[in-house]
Amino acid sequence: MTTRPLLAEALSDWKNWLAHEKRVSPHTFEAYERDVADFIAFLHSHLGTSPELSDLEILRAADFRAFLGSRKQDGLGAASLARVLSSVRSFFKKLEKEGHLHNPVLKTIRSPKQPQRLPRPLTATDSKRVLNSIKAGQKWTDQRDLALFTLLYGAGLRINEALSLNYRDRPRSETLILMGKGAKERIVPILPVIKTTIEDYIATCPFNFGDDSPLFFGKQGRRLGARQVQLRLQNLRRQLGLPESATPHALRHSFATHLLAGGGDLRTIQKLLGHASLSSTQRYTDLDTEKLLQVYRKSHPKD
Repeated sequence: MTTRPLLAEALSDWKNWLAHEKRVSPHTFEAYERDVADFIAFLHSHLGTSPELSDLEILRAADFRAFLGSRKQDGLGAASLARVLSSVRSFFKKLEKEGHLHNPVLKTIRSPKQPQRLPRPLTATDSKRVLNSIKAGQKWTDQRDLALFTLLYGAGLRINEALSLNYRDRPRSETLILMGKGAKERIVPILPVIKTTIEDYIATCPFNFGDDSPLFFGKQGRRLGARQVQLRLQNLRRQLGLPESATPHALRHSFATHLLAGGGDLRTIQKLLGHASLSSTQRYTDLDTEKLLQVYRKSHPKD
């Protein structure tokens, strides 16, 4: 019968596995190491003795919840608590894989529910400022970026959906057929201004187009990458004094938010965005409500 290793040895093996086999980032390694060290320290106090592997195997759900509760009292939020639980699960999973212990209780502990982040769109004015600032440029890349950002804002595309378009997929009518997440096809309306800016970009682009060539080229003649687009908007937001939330994806959020503000219904916006669930689209209702509350708090004549 194989002798079970001491807890210290098991911890060392797990950390070596994280660093050299799993190859997690230094930031992740530091967080996981700290979380499990906190867990062991908690058990020392909780059990009244230095824990051994045999102690870990008989821990109850109440013990794990007590640990999470203590970390919550230390001021950790839902996201940090979820990471803490992930760290402990990683350690136990490695121990189980090596045959050192089996504790199925940990799998029954649910991660703390995290508050849903609301989209952070640009205002209609700022969206126009972004497009107008690009329009003022004279380079072919300015024409390209204007076409791309107009497409994101005017049709609500995800950045990867736009960049994956080939020349044959370019908008030539009042609608565009897209293959979105989960290989789900959807049809989005195309405004005349979108077609015009794309045609202007194609006319100035120095590279040759073929049916299978990318619609949006980078400077080296290859398909434009998302990182290049992010950097362009990063420079623009600094020039225009826009918030850090002004990203390419924020243009998609702006599309949805401005449609809702203009009277668009959720079901239609859901189809335009390609959301599988209406609950994803309902975040924009929450956002609109929050704006109303902000105006109310600012404007109401309180005593």
